[in-house]
Amino acid sequence: MRQDPDNALSVIARPLRLTLLGLWAERLVRAYWPVWTILLAVVSALAFGLQDHLPLEVLWGSVVLAGLGLVWTLGRGLRAFRRPTRAEALVRLDSRLPGQPIAALGDVQVIGTDDPASLAVWQAHRARMAARAAGARAVEPDLRLARRDPFALRYVALTAFVMALMFGSIWRVASVEALAPGAGVNIAAGPTWEGWAQPPAYTGKPTLYLNDIAAERIDVPIGTRMQFRLYGEVGELTLSETVSGRTEVPAASEPVHDFTVALNGEVAVAGPGGRTWRIVVVPDAAPEVTPETVAERKGDGEFVMGFAAKDDYGVASGQVSIALDLAAVERTYGLTVEPEPREAVVLDLPMPMKGNRADFSELLVDDLSEHPFANLPVKMSFSVADAAAQEGQAEPVALVLPGKRFFDPLAAALIEMRRDLLWNRANSARAVQVLKAVAHRPEGFIRNAEAQKRLRALTQGLEAQKASLSPEARDGFAKELWDLALLVEEGDLQSAMERLQRAQDRLDEAIRNGADPAEIEQLMQEMRQALADYMQELAEEAERNPDSQLSENMEGMQMSGDQLQQMLDELQRLMEEGKTAEAQQLMEMLRQLMENMRVTQGQGQGQGQGGPGQQAMRELQDTLRGQQGLSDEAFRDLQDGQEGNEGQGEGEGEGRSLAERQQELRDRLGRLQNGPLPGDGSENGEEGRRQLDRAGRAMDEAEEALREGDLSGALDRQAEAMEALRDGMQQFGEAMAEEQQQGDAERGQEFGQADPNGQRDPLGREPGNSARIGSDRNMLQGEDVYRRAQDLLDEIRRRSGEQERPQVERDYLRRLLDMF
Repeated sequence: MRQDPDNALSVIARPLRLTLLGLWAERLVRAYWPVWTILLAVVSALAFGLQDHLPLEVLWGSVVLAGLGLVWTLGRGLRAFRRPTRAEALVRLDSRLPGQPIAALGDVQVIGTDDPASLAVWQAHRARMAARAAGARAVEPDLRLARRDPFALRYVALTAFVMALMFGSIWRVASVEALAPGAGVNIAAGPTWEGWAQPPAYTGKPTLYLNDIAAERIDVPIGTRMQFRLYGEVGELTLSETVSGRTEVPAASEPVHDFTVALNGEVAVAGPGGRTWRIVVVPDAAPEVTPETVAERKGDGEFVMGFAAKDDYGVASGQVSIALDLAAVERTYGLTVEPEPREAVVLDLPMPMKGNRADFSELLVDDLSEHPFANLPVKMSFSVADAAAQEGQAEPVALVLPGKRFFDPLAAALIEMRRDLLWNRANSARAVQVLKAVAHRPEGFIRNAEAQKRLRALTQGLEAQKASLSPEARDGFAKELWDLALLVEEGDLQSAMERLQRAQDRLDEAIRNGADPAEIEQLMQEMRQALADYMQELAEEAERNPDSQLSENMEGMQMSGDQLQQMLDELQRLMEEGKTAEAQQLMEMLRQLMENMRVTQGQGQGQGQGGPGQQAMRELQDTLRGQQGLSDEAFRDLQDGQEGNEGQGEGEGEGRSLAERQQELRDRLGRLQNGPLPGDGSENGEEGRRQLDRAGRAMDEAEEALREGDLSGALDRQAEAMEALRDGMQQFGEAMAEEQQQGDAERGQEFGQADPNGQRDPLGREPGNSARIGSDRNMLQGEDVYRRAQDLLDEIRRRSGEQERPQVERDYLRRLLDMF
């Protein structure tokens, strides 16, 4: 049995009405979305003037097809549409409530109507249902059409309609009526006309509907396209113009006129309802570019040069041509002969990725260290072009093209012979003589046996071909000389101490020769890295031979790794302040200290270098290096476009895929997590473990991305893993430092003490943190952070602007720029 629930449900009248309206909207949209899709598409096409470009037969055929489509979709919608009822709205509203209280309120008690207790229970039940029904909220309609419109045609039509409203003219839709047969001879309606002025697309200016413009003067960009349509009897309306400069002008009574504005002048429609406009051409100014007069040289030979460009509508592209400035070359030694002809270097200027190109500043970043023009006077000619193919050029900038500098005397000599060979092949005989003289007595001068062997072979080969040296052979010898100079300058020394001494020699030579600050900074970083490698080698040797004595007194003072790093910080500060003499004195002191340096192995440093904590830190560092190498290889595969399924980049000699190698790194990290780590139980130790967990999750996601062939996604996850590893190592280093300080306090000993009072070392620094791994003293400070970050951004920006790189790689680089 049922009863009328209206009285009991009056409280839900409003949500019920809204739900019913939602049902109407839902069913109307589902039934008739094809109708308004066709209507919007047709109106958009007509508003953009499609009817002006199609033959009359094609136009009306399209109109008939559109009409048939409307009729068919309308009929289909009428058959599919079902009028929603109030009962359906109640059911939908009730379905969102727990226990369906609305349906319960419509029920009546069948049995127990004479029992007061049963009646009381029934009334309590209805009261609960009424309370639930009172909380009813309107149910939103389901307007999703993805299953019915899988190609999103409705959004295409809507987007076209919005674009038509912005850049077209809705009045042009009415012009279709005038194209109907006999429409032009309606004398009662009288003759009429329509006109449009469409500026070039690159200006970004909208099309003007001339019927709506009452002003007598119109300012339009040069190249604006003007279109007119004259309706009515032929001759009733005529058009004349003096703005196109055409030599062949159609009859003034032609029904269609189409021309481009090139001159100031007048456009007039003569006849009933005619109008005259004075057209003023707004010229398109040529773009301008202003380069800086100097180029900044990086330590590795890369150069950075700023420039500014502007244009009234936006710069489209730009180039810089780098040509040898022969008049400025100092013609000595191998440069006395005339140079062989060589084309100028042409580089594309980087353009802003987003934003307005009307006025902007950018940085040109490139590396021409190996080019024959490197470190020679050149003239750099900057030019930019706009969308109208107009060019703007700046006055050539004369400067010395930055390139890599070599401080080792042997490396510098090899680079000079390379320069002479590339200048003119006639210098080959002189180059052979110089190379023979260099290698005559190599003892103490050529300290690398591999370099000595390769130099001898190169000299013999060049001597054999000097009489008939071809351009290809010359380039081959130049490449070998470059590689040999790098070997001598940077070295492949197996001994960490020799590498440290070499880094010190290069830094000392650079300070004495007054090198650029960027080069000094680069050499300082190499010195820091070499020192860190040497300290690690000593720690590993002490761990392998725990009974040996690696500590010796250095004139009553013991130096730690951190304290040496502090001396390097002091040296860098002196160089930045221009105190060259003080820097040379500190450099000599550092040399003497390093010649006698020993690191103690015992109670004061055992935990910092040879204990389980240090072993775990080294294994974490090896894992980080492995992840970095894997990420580099994945990035190279991305550059080469090798995005095969399951990350099929080959491993190092074993044919392992990138995904398999990523899994091995993850397993290695898992073993470390299961073992002892520095600072277990401390706050820093626990935070370090959390960072390792984050690195593990990122590695798992990177492995999955590699197996799916998503190299760019894998690179993002690998970068996250490396960041987490670094953060974790820093936390463990802090934990180890705290443990070291606690141990020192208990033993009453301090490492690095040099004065009788045991308070500070000879440089006035606090001792006691020498074994602190991950200390902020070893990290970049001050301007170094921003300089290094700027270097990375410059390199990413340069690569992202190289059009020859694959699109997927440039997309990845742009995502990096957006992130940072």
